[in-house]
Amino acid sequence: MQKVVIYSGPMCSYCSAAKHLLNKKKVDYTEFDIAADQSKMQEMHEKTNGARTVPQIFIGDTYVGGYNELKSLEVAGQLNSLLGI
Repeated sequence: MQKVVIYSGPMCSYCSAAKHLLNKKKVDYTEFDIAADQSKMQEMHEKTNGARTVPQIFIGDTYVGGYNELKSLEVAGQLNSLLGI
């Protein structure tokens, strides 16, 4: 199974939806709250070429994007393969 990283923020419904989808699939992930840790905000900006919205999701070395992109992968039947499940 691939390592999953989510950069999130407080009171973010898209972050909650992304985590819900991953939890439903029983996928472990590492979450970084960029509001609580400014260094993680800078790290997210560098890894995404300046994205400022949350969530920002990485599966292994693949930059997925936000919740809409994650959900699109699920609808297309490609998410399990990317996750390695």
